[in-house]
Amino acid sequence: MQYKKNHKSTNKHQDSTPAQVLMVQGTTSDAGKTTLVAGLCRLFARRGVKVAPFKPQNMALNSAVTIEGGEIGRAQALQAIACGLPLQTDFNPILLKPSSDTGAQIIVQGKALDQMEAKTFFGLQGGGANEKTGYRVKAMSAVLESFTRLSASYETIFVEGAGSPAEINLREGDIANMGFAEEVDCPVIIIADIDKGGVFAHLVGTLALLSESEQARVKGFVINRFRGDISLLQPGLDWLEAYTNKPVLGVLPYLHDLHLDAEDTIVPPLKAASEGKEHRHKLKVLVFIFPRMSNHTDFDPLRLNPQIEFHYVSMQTQSQSTSLQLPAADLIILPGSKNVRADLAFMRQQGWDIGLAKHLRYGGKVLGICGGFQMLGLLIDDPTGVEGEAGETEGLGYLSLVTELKPNKVLRQVSGQLSLLDEQAQVKGYEIHCGISRILNTQQQPVTLEVDDELLNDGILSSDGQVLGTYLHGLFDSPEACSLLLKWAGLNQATAVDINGIREEQLNRFADQLAQNLDIAQIESILARR
Repeated sequence: MQYKKNHKSTNKHQDSTPAQVLMVQGTTSDAGKTTLVAGLCRLFARRGVKVAPFKPQNMALNSAVTIEGGEIGRAQALQAIACGLPLQTDFNPILLKPSSDTGAQIIVQGKALDQMEAKTFFGLQGGGANEKTGYRVKAMSAVLESFTRLSASYETIFVEGAGSPAEINLREGDIANMGFAEEVDCPVIIIADIDKGGVFAHLVGTLALLSESEQARVKGFVINRFRGDISLLQPGLDWLEAYTNKPVLGVLPYLHDLHLDAEDTIVPPLKAASEGKEHRHKLKVLVFIFPRMSNHTDFDPLRLNPQIEFHYVSMQTQSQSTSLQLPAADLIILPGSKNVRADLAFMRQQGWDIGLAKHLRYGGKVLGICGGFQMLGLLIDDPTGVEGEAGETEGLGYLSLVTELKPNKVLRQVSGQLSLLDEQAQVKGYEIHCGISRILNTQQQPVTLEVDDELLNDGILSSDGQVLGTYLHGLFDSPEACSLLLKWAGLNQATAVDINGIREEQLNRFADQLAQNLDIAQIESILARR
């Protein structure tokens, strides 16, 4: 049965869409949209349904590389894995990667647009209302194009919204929440995180700020991360259903130690990883948090490893920064960055460069990944303003390379071999960077990658063996390579965490919870009514 809207649409897309579609929207960011969609994808995939994820527009610095050499948000990568699918750009056709407080790189169907391309593509010439309209029209066109291809190939599509649908200031140009749902005429469920407090106000308030037709397509609520006795919550659930005339489709429990890829939130280290009787034998690892830090999921295999005492180093206050003392560490990691020169300036402002020099004087190891690798070199040149204001910045000077930022990104999935300590290990990951680095002196390049049937060298190991840099993301995801890196850092009997195995276990664990705590029959009925 065709789901009926309360308004007359001029879009004919819904009439030709064979797939069943359900959109998950949230009362806030981090309400649980990504996880719920991933869990539903895994649950339906286990039942033999040909299912795919979709997110019209995403804003995140954590991204992944697809099989065709495109770029999508980390959330859709997780959801694709939950479906058992290779990554595709159609899963996330619009991705915004913030490069400053007011600017972002726009990625359309996997391809990053430079500033001039973006102005041409979206018609962003006049500013004001014209700018919003131009963006929405062109972006929605790309979104519907990707969605149509998926709809023709899959039986069921679970769509993830972004932030909240009740952001009044963003409604005019919305393509991420109800703007999309109205275009394709799909039902919506709304999830709220009770752990944040005020869950009933969140749900009722969100619903109240929607238009009449938008309210009509909301088919139920899900409450996330509940702890305690469900009977104490039941009066509130009964009131909510009576007040809104919409069902509560489930109450999901707070799951301790649920380890799934986080897209935006930097997950704190586990207490178990920094406490215990063997504390003095753990490898101490520090990772700097930059304002535009990207791909922090690189470090999940370290954060979850019980042999590692893992810490993030975050911004200090102005009074602290002049006398900063970094915690003692065996390994300090400089992560990826969406704005390398600005994050390097931030690092110096915090005094981390002084702490890094001291760390090296005492024999510690340093690893730079992607943007962090560029920072370890001699110079970063951005002649055309790819990541901000045009100009150049002197690097930290630990590796003999010069980097020039270019508009065209290097995006590819790669595999190869890591060579350290006269040992070799297989490694697999991905590259995602704007910079092209030129090595000035012959130095050891520890990574050999297979790219288009060619062998390419990647990264640099300093002559004293203390500083290592590479463009390879996912470096610790390969257990064999992770063990070798931990040995290089000082952990002689290292046992790596299999992050891919953990991800599979956790996806199945969460899908089991959905089967137990969600009204799946009612969700199937909502899908069938479309």
